Amino acid sequence: MSILTAENLCVYIDNICLLNNISVKVEQGELLSIIGPNGAGKTTLINALMGDIQKAYRVEGSVLFCGHDIKQLPLAKRAMQIACLPQINLLNFPFNVKEVVGLARTPHSSGKKIDAIIINEALKALDIFHLKNRLYTQLSGGEKQRVQLARVMAQIWREEDNDKRLLFLDEPTASLDLGHQQQLMKIIRDFANQGVAIVMIVHDINVAINYSDKLVALSKSELAASGSPEKIVTKQLLKALYNLDVEITTHPISSKPMIITI
Repeated sequence: MSILTAENLCVYIDNICLLNNISVKVEQGELLSIIGPNGAGKTTLINALMGDIQKAYRVEGSVLFCGHDIKQLPLAKRAMQIACLPQINLLNFPFNVKEVVGLARTPHSSGKKIDAIIINEALKALDIFHLKNRLYTQLSGGEKQRVQLARVMAQIWREEDNDKRLLFLDEPTASLDLGHQQQLMKIIRDFANQGVAIVMIVHDINVAINYSDKLVALSKSELAASGSPEKIVTKQLLKALYNLDVEITTHPISSKPMIITI
């Protein structure tokens, strides 16, 4: 059974169609990236997949988490199995970094000792352990982004808590320098390899190709292509999505397609 299954998903506001007939499947341990130009419907899709659409919107179709309607999951169960890093985080309380990451363990009853271990492991994984006693409000944008990723990963860190885990990431590499972008993407890939299903929006097409198992390409609220990077990434698709002329070569390490703009 797939971790996440969306079928014939449509989203409307008034009579305007924001998403039209999108179907997506994400398996355990799979990293799926949503790509497309600005305004294509990427954030709307990830919100619809989470069952987090505002009441003003009308949603048609189905979204299932492990065979169950995602909107009907009990909140406590949902919080232990599904985590989300939004595009914008408005947290502005004077908590230190360790306390912010620790918020993620609130749904669990694993105990203070286990939670402390998980928090420290997440801090170290994101290279922010040295910031653990710093006030969150005093951090740079890139540091805050890494703290927030540590928080959502700590929320679903252990397979022992639940082996069916789902992580949504909306532009996780925003505000990061090149070195931390690569570090973060390797961490996200490793998290998927541990059995976590991940749905991610990312603007860098080469990052999406290199780290993802599947791509979902959106254009003007519709599904333009879906499948493995090797199967769907073509000059024609990228021209249709971004109006770009490109060359496609092979990455020397991953052997996946690599895009070179002309």
